[in-house]
Amino acid sequence: MKDLPGCWRSRWLFEVGLGLLYLVAFVAATQQFVPLAGEHGLLPAPFFIREVPFRFSPSLFYWMPTDAAFQACAWAGVALSALAISGLPSRAGGVAAGTVWALLYVLYLSFINVGQTFYGFGWESLLVEIGFFTIFAGARTTFPLAALNWIYRWTLFRLMFGAGLIKWRGDACWRDLTCLDVFFETQPMPNPLSWYFHHLPRGVLHGGVVVNHIVELVVPFAFALPQPYAGVAGLITIAFQLILIAGGNLSWLNWLTVVLALTTIDDRFFRWLPLARPPLRTPGPRQRIAGVVLGAVVMFLSVGPILNLLSSGQLMNTSFNPLQIVNSYGAFGTVTKERYEIVIEGSAADDDGNPTAWLEYEFKGKPGDPARRPPQVAPYHLRLDWLMWFAAMSTPTEHPWFDALLVKLLDGDAGVLRLLRTNPFPGHPPRWVRAQLYRYTFTTGAERAATGRWWRRELVGPYFPAIRRGS
Repeated sequence: MKDLPGCWRSRWLFEVGLGLLYLVAFVAATQQFVPLAGEHGLLPAPFFIREVPFRFSPSLFYWMPTDAAFQACAWAGVALSALAISGLPSRAGGVAAGTVWALLYVLYLSFINVGQTFYGFGWESLLVEIGFFTIFAGARTTFPLAALNWIYRWTLFRLMFGAGLIKWRGDACWRDLTCLDVFFETQPMPNPLSWYFHHLPRGVLHGGVVVNHIVELVVPFAFALPQPYAGVAGLITIAFQLILIAGGNLSWLNWLTVVLALTTIDDRFFRWLPLARPPLRTPGPRQRIAGVVLGAVVMFLSVGPILNLLSSGQLMNTSFNPLQIVNSYGAFGTVTKERYEIVIEGSAADDDGNPTAWLEYEFKGKPGDPARRPPQVAPYHLRLDWLMWFAAMSTPTEHPWFDALLVKLLDGDAGVLRLLRTNPFPGHPPRWVRAQLYRYTFTTGAERAATGRWWRRELVGPYFPAIRRGS
């Protein structure tokens, strides 16, 4: 298999982009992992480690399940990500570069495998899968390895085609072209433009579903074509992802897809980049052998994902091995038709056992105050906000972290409060907390002009009864 001398710039862009997304992921871990899954978190990782054997969920934290270790590893990941972005390891040689990518993979896999539901998102496993493959990318001064490039393209195919199939097989609104009529309003975390996307003409939204099917079900087959056709398919995929990025906060999923799509594009599309390509040499025999072995491993591990793609019971975002490589992907096989939000309230008053004067806690990303414009969060990932969206579609008993969250608010837990946007009880914790369920809908243009509100909301009823500190 020939090397790819014409893909040096796209490889550089890919590695910088991957390093940036690793950086985002590790920064999020420094801020969120301890309050969510630390020693005293909502779902403590040490409890999980005691119950689940290492072979089922390998992680460095089996030997050091402490908050100090969680923070140290998260900050080590930040430093290594910055080093990868700088390109210094790849200039030093293939071994140095591979070592940095390997450490990033091991560190982030360690968080995923003990992070439980807070790290159960498809983009988490996609990040480490791509990161694992990049261990074998070699030095900056070698030709890009063709075998590795095909592995990247196969990953992109599984990602895009899997997403298309799960939609076509799933919710009927993807087949009658009406999913986007509600998607921008009911998606997990709208952004500042979601309101405008929601109010586009219905014909435009229905046409968007057609475009979605073409990009996810047809275009991926062009990733295997020779240049420039594969590059054009990659550019179409990137343009599609940028539209998705503009319409909502989907963490780093779309950005990671953009980075992965760069591997389909050769340097004829990047002549405008002011990069001086160094003299390139042929990859050595050890790197070639490693590429062949990696290709064989990927082929073997692809059996499960291929069978999953062919199955009428296709699973989304499923890993078939504890190392989180060669996974199945997919998104929004079912589109929520109505938006429900949980609003957590606290009360400092206590009149004969009946709390009064309820004040709301505001989250950083998810809708709360109807007058607040939906924020731009992605590619940063607010894990608690996302799980609040899932919790609103079910009962508290299905989410064991939820009652723990309420207890932490009663305790005035500083770590959990840092995950929120506002704390209505800055001086002392409330005596009572409760959770109410509301139905949210976007305002019309006339309503927003008159009131300044982005949302309408109506109370559905209690989600979790009022509980008192010490009860």
